[in-house]
Amino acid sequence: METNELMRDVFARTNGEFYLGVVGAVRTGKSTFIKKFMETLVIPLVEDENVKKRMIDELPQSANGKTIMTTEPKFVPAQAVNVTVEGEVSANIRLIDCVGYVIPSAVGYETEEGPRMVNTPWYEEPIPFVEAAAIGTQKVIEDHSHIGIVMTTDGSIGNFDREDYLEAEQLVIEQLKAINKPFIVILNTTHPKTEDVAELRGQLQDEYGVPVIPLSVENMTKKDIYSVLTEALYEFPVSELDIKLPSWVDALSDDNWLKARFLKLINQSTNEFYKLRDINYLAEELKAEDIVEDCYISALDAGVGLAELEIKVPNQLYDQILTELVGPIKDKADLMYLLQDYANIKKEYEPIAGALQMVKQLGYGIATPAIEDMTLSEPTVVKQGARYGVRLKAIAPSIHMIRVDVESVFEPIIGTEQQSKDLIDYILKDADENPLSIWSTEVFGRCLSDIVRDGISAKLYAMPENARMKLQETLIKIVNQGNGGLIAIML
Repeated sequence: METNELMRDVFARTNGEFYLGVVGAVRTGKSTFIKKFMETLVIPLVEDENVKKRMIDELPQSANGKTIMTTEPKFVPAQAVNVTVEGEVSANIRLIDCVGYVIPSAVGYETEEGPRMVNTPWYEEPIPFVEAAAIGTQKVIEDHSHIGIVMTTDGSIGNFDREDYLEAEQLVIEQLKAINKPFIVILNTTHPKTEDVAELRGQLQDEYGVPVIPLSVENMTKKDIYSVLTEALYEFPVSELDIKLPSWVDALSDDNWLKARFLKLINQSTNEFYKLRDINYLAEELKAEDIVEDCYISALDAGVGLAELEIKVPNQLYDQILTELVGPIKDKADLMYLLQDYANIKKEYEPIAGALQMVKQLGYGIATPAIEDMTLSEPTVVKQGARYGVRLKAIAPSIHMIRVDVESVFEPIIGTEQQSKDLIDYILKDADENPLSIWSTEVFGRCLSDIVRDGISAKLYAMPENARMKLQETLIKIVNQGNGGLIAIML
């Protein structure tokens, strides 16, 4: 990522207020990190010489040995300074140096009279050093920082062993996890490129689930700082995630098995990923599914937290879904015949689609005629009193649909009352789990669905032809004469 692009994204995620809280155990290099960060990245960007001089004077001091140097929280600089990177992006920058968690053998957190009392910006009265570390870490990260830096070490930078830092390291990382702000861990070491450090880094990342950067803070360069900021940027939450499926999958109805499986898979997966860094893991997880050929990040805007994943689906799934929807297709000719048939069906269906919906809901549906179905008689001149006019007559076939509930009764006489009850139990045995299974039940060698269908068909076709014609003529008169009155005599 280019420098100006990186800083633009970082400043965007912090709303132009870049406040970096540095926390961790004592004697891990927190003050050194802040000093090097300011000297390397920030102070060179300050144009006002007076401001630059004041910032240099406010830099924290660091030293070797076992004595604790930072005895109270410190804002560096005291007032946030506005800087512009490469003339494009600007933000107010300030780092916060926090009182560190105490480790065994450290010197400076106790006096002859007892616990060392330190001043903090949050209390009027001094508080014990150990208490200031816990409260300060909470306050610095929660109230005064957009990004947290946890400093720890492998023990190579000073007079303490790695084991001395373990308890404090765990405490501060768990505390920052509870606060739920983006943070990373810097493993301060004199030899960041060795295998031992790489192994320790892996152990820490596995144990805490956060990114760990091995770094020689004393020799930190601008490139190192950009690496730290890049890692921190990807700890911010995802504000919007767009997962793009192939257009033909999107076109499937939600109840199609493939579309339903994708929707379920995406819903389950996205619930487990929250950070920008997680998008890579999400892509790998989706790629492992048998219905996914490939999944990759197609767009990412870290500045606002937008990410886009694109999913590729195996070609054979397209063929499978097509076969399931329309039947086997051997070649392009088959497909062309099928498309023509569907086009004709669509042409016939569209004019009556509304009527079908109406008849299902209301019991009566009307399909209005299309313009090509209308017939215009030859215009004629008509006379009304002393005036003349023109008579235009059009005839158009309208389709009227009526829902008729047809009853079909099947009453087999089988013997005793108990035998009749047994037959009912037999018919209804699977109805609770699968209501449609009742129609496949065999009664006297025939499916119940066939028996009922025969009864309904017999009634439907029993209506005489002349009765149908009279019903049509009656409806024509009602529609054209506008007479809503109807007297029906059924014999």
